Amino acid sequence: MLSHIRPALVLLVLFSLITGLAYPLVITGIAQGLFPVQASGSLIEREGRLIGSSLIGQGFSAPHYFHPRPSAAGKAGYDATSSGGSNLAPTAKALVERVAGDVAAYQQQDGNAAVPADAVTTSGSGLDPHISPANAARQLPRVAAARGMMPADLEALMQQHIDRPWLGFLGQPGINVLTLNLALDKIRPLSR
Repeated sequence: MLSHIRPALVLLVLFSLITGLAYPLVITGIAQGLFPVQASGSLIEREGRLIGSSLIGQGFSAPHYFHPRPSAAGKAGYDATSSGGSNLAPTAKALVERVAGDVAAYQQQDGNAAVPADAVTTSGSGLDPHISPANAARQLPRVAAARGMMPADLEALMQQHIDRPWLGFLGQPGINVLTLNLALDKIRPLSR
């Protein structure tokens, strides 16, 4: 019996070291060498301080910032430790009431025209960092007025921050809210 257990234990230890230690270290080393920013979480720093990640949405509610899509991650939203959607069915009364309330609030804040779907619906993770160009365009007059900017200047900045579909056809165009707001702070800082 010992002749069967010993090789099994040796193989268990060997494959544990290979697949649990050596392989992850090699892949991490390759990723850090080839894609250092992405392998470290696509972190964004400003003035030596960590601001966030370009992969995780954050809540912005001040009128001088572009607002992200709503979040269902955590009780207050935008909680990266509680990523996930609401799991409410499209016909769920709670979801219908929340969306209707969000539509009314959005129209009160940014005008009564049509509301882009991503302005009032959460993503599957609850942490999508992007909004549609249509959503950003609807918010443009509010942000321009709050910053004292010409809408055309803000439109040009928005156009620079559109992430185009991969290979020209895979995915939808989107604007990363965090990077757009940071660029906005850089070209037009708020008076303190």
